[in-house]
Amino acid sequence: MMKGDSIQLLALLLVVQQAVTQESGVCVGPRCDFVCDCTDCSDEQDCGYRGRDFVCDFEDAGMCGWTDRSSDGGYVWERRQRGHPLPDSGPSSDYTIGTSTGWFMAVTAVMAGSPSTAILMSPLISQSAPTCRLRLRYFIWDSGYTGLGNSSLWGSVWQPDGQNAVVWRPENISVRAWREATIFLGRIPAPFYIQLHSHRQEGRRGDIAIDQLEFLDCALPVPSGSGGCEEGYLKCKRGGCVEERVVCDGTDDCGDGTDEQNCGQYMSCDFEDDLCGWDLRSLSSLKWIRTSQINISVSEPLRGPGRDHSNNSASGHFLYVTKPDVWKNDWTSFQSPRLAPTNSTHPCRMVMYTHQFGGVSGGLSVLVAEREIYPVWERGGSLGDLWVKAEVEFVVNSTFQILFVAAIRDQAYGGIAVDDITLSAECRLTNESMPRPSLPKPPKHPCTEASKICDFQSDCKDGEDEAQCGDFSFEQGSTGWTDMSIGSQSWKLSQENSVNNFTEVFLYVTDAPGQQLTEAQTRTPPLGPSGPSCTLQFSYSISGSNPHAGELSVAVVDSVLGTLPRLWEFSGWTGQETTSWVKEELYIGARDHRFQLEFRARAQELNSSTRIAVKDVYYVNCHPQYIPSTSDGPSCNFETDLCGWYQDQTDNYDWRIMNGIDHTIGSGRSLVVDMWSTTLRGLSGRLLSHRQSSLTEHCLLFFYKLYGPQTGALNVKVLHSDGLEQLLWTRVGAHGNFWHEGHCPVPSQLTTYQLVFEAVRSGFDGQVAIDDVAFVEGSCSLPTMCSFEGHTCGYSSSGASAWVHQNWDSTRTGPKTDHSLETEMGYYMLTHSSVEVLPQGNVMTLSSPVRRGVAHTECVRFWYHTGGDNPGTLTVYIKPVKGDKTKLFTSSLSQGHVWRLGMSNITWNGDWQLQFEVEGAGGKGTYIAIDDVIFSSHSCPTSGDVCDLERGLCGWSNTQSPYVDHLDWELSSLLFETHYPTPPYDHTLGNERGHFLFLPNTPRDTAGQNAWLLSPHLPPTKGTCLRFWVYQPVADDSRLVVWRLSEGATHELLSLSHAGGNWRSFRINITSEKEYQIVFEGFKGAKGVLALDDFGYTVGVDCNGVQTDQTTSPSRDYTGETVAIVIVTILLVVAACGLLVYYLKKKAKAQNSSSSADNTGFTNEMYDASLAEDRVTIRSIAEQVQEELP
Repeated sequence: MMKGDSIQLLALLLVVQQAVTQESGVCVGPRCDFVCDCTDCSDEQDCGYRGRDFVCDFEDAGMCGWTDRSSDGGYVWERRQRGHPLPDSGPSSDYTIGTSTGWFMAVTAVMAGSPSTAILMSPLISQSAPTCRLRLRYFIWDSGYTGLGNSSLWGSVWQPDGQNAVVWRPENISVRAWREATIFLGRIPAPFYIQLHSHRQEGRRGDIAIDQLEFLDCALPVPSGSGGCEEGYLKCKRGGCVEERVVCDGTDDCGDGTDEQNCGQYMSCDFEDDLCGWDLRSLSSLKWIRTSQINISVSEPLRGPGRDHSNNSASGHFLYVTKPDVWKNDWTSFQSPRLAPTNSTHPCRMVMYTHQFGGVSGGLSVLVAEREIYPVWERGGSLGDLWVKAEVEFVVNSTFQILFVAAIRDQAYGGIAVDDITLSAECRLTNESMPRPSLPKPPKHPCTEASKICDFQSDCKDGEDEAQCGDFSFEQGSTGWTDMSIGSQSWKLSQENSVNNFTEVFLYVTDAPGQQLTEAQTRTPPLGPSGPSCTLQFSYSISGSNPHAGELSVAVVDSVLGTLPRLWEFSGWTGQETTSWVKEELYIGARDHRFQLEFRARAQELNSSTRIAVKDVYYVNCHPQYIPSTSDGPSCNFETDLCGWYQDQTDNYDWRIMNGIDHTIGSGRSLVVDMWSTTLRGLSGRLLSHRQSSLTEHCLLFFYKLYGPQTGALNVKVLHSDGLEQLLWTRVGAHGNFWHEGHCPVPSQLTTYQLVFEAVRSGFDGQVAIDDVAFVEGSCSLPTMCSFEGHTCGYSSSGASAWVHQNWDSTRTGPKTDHSLETEMGYYMLTHSSVEVLPQGNVMTLSSPVRRGVAHTECVRFWYHTGGDNPGTLTVYIKPVKGDKTKLFTSSLSQGHVWRLGMSNITWNGDWQLQFEVEGAGGKGTYIAIDDVIFSSHSCPTSGDVCDLERGLCGWSNTQSPYVDHLDWELSSLLFETHYPTPPYDHTLGNERGHFLFLPNTPRDTAGQNAWLLSPHLPPTKGTCLRFWVYQPVADDSRLVVWRLSEGATHELLSLSHAGGNWRSFRINITSEKEYQIVFEGFKGAKGVLALDDFGYTVGVDCNGVQTDQTTSPSRDYTGETVAIVIVTILLVVAACGLLVYYLKKKAKAQNSSSSADNTGFTNEMYDASLAEDRVTIRSIAEQVQEELP
């Protein structure tokens, strides 16, 4: 089928579609032409976009009409969410909403013998204007390190003649982040489809993705209400108006060719048939050629410009030059015929379209050759994957020629193309001879190697290598900024003399000949690398009569990572007068690669009263070796600055300083990441220390918060000088609305390294905070919490064999998941107790670091896991530094493949160690594992206790398994709550200080998601009473379900959707023939809050107080209780004496003003509710009025 026939057929189909629409009685209008002809814009629905904004975010299942057209079958595009848990491939969230529930388009996994191509295609679009562009967010990450190839993602336009013109080729760089790109579609006069391709042989699911498509300025001019045109505009035959400046410029701006008619006096060349007199001979061995994309390649997307400008097709012709197979010259030229002299009243004007794409493009210059050769226009580097309109004016008083010179770089791909050159009527051909022009002087040879130019350090005499880098401190510094604009506005350099003969130098935005309605852009030369203190200072002015005069922003273009998200932006105005300057200081930070700074600006309307300008640009403390003097190094309380820490510039977002929630003084400052912020995108925000050098072990001490129903994670890592990272410490999930103390051992290092605090946005509704960081020499003391993630917390192994620090993923032995993270990647300590490893009667011991004794009773809790039959005996001891060990806990039963809670009270004034001892029993293929050892500064709860949450969760726990819930029950109180809605008081204390567990309603889109709270394992029972209080003021919003969980099966005990506006009591009798757990499952509401308080159970005693079982205590296997009671009794007198001595010493110390600080850094104690509880008398449950279930 011929191209013309195909176009007629598609046009007929569109007419038939409109006729059918008309018969149905609904609005009639051209479909998919970017003009809302119907009042509800129904004619523009599912056109690859939806609504009046012409946007597609893929939140609707219809995908805006986009469909998968992949032919390989195994490699396709799919609409998907991130889901739970956080995957090891693909985006960590969509772009539009920024959470795990948002939708995007992504490819499936592929592992094929030969490369496969996935194709996503838009609906049929009628046509587009020259200014049409598609802005989108894309994601390219090689998570499996299999290689991206050369064409992992690209875009094309498919027209009915079967040609596929490439229109977009993003940088093929693996980055775990959403990036922004613009596809310049341009003028397409006939119906077309947009196709997005991914071509890979091997890759993981989701690693190529797109989201948030926005079509901009794609409609052709529409008729005005008056039917006429303003002065300076041309009326198009089809209606609408275009500026007179676009007449006869080689582009159909009207959409019907009106503006390109009557152009016979112009000399235009589209290179479709010949060269039109342009001469491609050159002194260089490298030559320009006349060619088309079909002749270059139709199978390799990175070769050629993809399309010509005249027809926007692969078959159209243009002039082209790229890197030759044999490298000899890095430049080439072509020239016009001889032209007659011109003058300033009748200058010769040339319009041309250039395509400068990829690293091969070094730049394009236009020169005049008369008596001498001199430049009149130039564009350096790569401008992107589009045809850019340019205009050049020639005023030459002798016969001359126009000379095009291209510079080529030895890079992987790209090239330079020229098309549609139009000379105005004043450009007259002549046969007059002209003298041989003298060649221009070659540029001065650089004073040093290229990598040292603009590296923030003077390497040449008089700082010549730093003189033209964009820093206004140098006399020629302002000339280092190069305009890279491709649209109708551009940057220029102005030097104005003031009344005091002072020359004011500034950059400002002015009109430009470009077609695109894009921002004006100006860039520095390649800079850096830079150091962690690098700052950009500048002053800016946006003046005019309109308060919305324009916008200005700053971005970084990384030489490896490409264009990064904007660092700073401002919209509005600074005042009516051009003298209204505002000073700005912008943190650039440490950047390991060479980079360029870029100012972007766009004025709403450029006129005599509107100006956007920038001046006084300075680089401050940017040399990579510059380190500010900090006396404490990484130790910092963040009250004044970041001390020895700085923001990573390769992550997705920054930590921010926040007032009012600090640990140091309560009302000071800390560093936080608000996971609930709707502006965050990407996975991680990282804080880096300055480089450290230590040959001995150190301890990183800090306080942290992980707060919220879906808060994500906090990691501590070591970043080695070779770029490798090592996880040292991690916490995940809700930890309550109070500060915890972190102890992170840092092993000795042979080379320099950096410490990293990393907030991981695996959740989207919470807050991560750190404060009071201390980095001290020596080993860490026994931490209050040890999850064994990243390190062993100083625990050591001894005995017949060894305890192993491991996970299931790397060993395929032991528990399949850990207890902390409930994943195969989570770590624990394990000992193999099979007879061939640990003969019967032999023991292996896991010993903690030494813990300092305290005067009050502490509770140690731990989780243990036994595997196989006859796994041996696990015994837990307290081993004083001086004295014999005392048994706290023992278990010798094979208790199934589950993690079980063990706990015991510890009262010991002296220093001691905790020891886990396993004695072999002759079993085969057996093991015992330990995880999550936690110390609390209060005694352990007993089975009959009510958990009032004033001392933690009492052995209950939030599950972290992504397969059963997505949220966590959060522990808080009204007094310390600043973000979430809560009950007006707790139930226990009845005031703002009391604690409760709750699921709040929040702006995040997690309504309807659930959270599981699990009890410890409880023994079979004929009647156990569960008691709890619920706050649930909004009906049919949130929901509470109580389950009995046994051997993986659940049995519903209660389902509640409204408990009323006050705390309400419930009692439930539980019977079970098997061991079980109690589950409180909460479903988050969209309007109200769901809260729990004062929950507990009486094992073997039902709600009527009748004993139903032989024993009323659960099988906690405590054999050390009696010993502990004896110890407590004996030590009461000793403790009293010790307290008296301690009090006297503290009193004396308080009076001594010269006392020294503790060498561990900060002396703040970890928050302990037992030290801050209200002193009120609480009635027992039996004394309170209970509301029974019917």
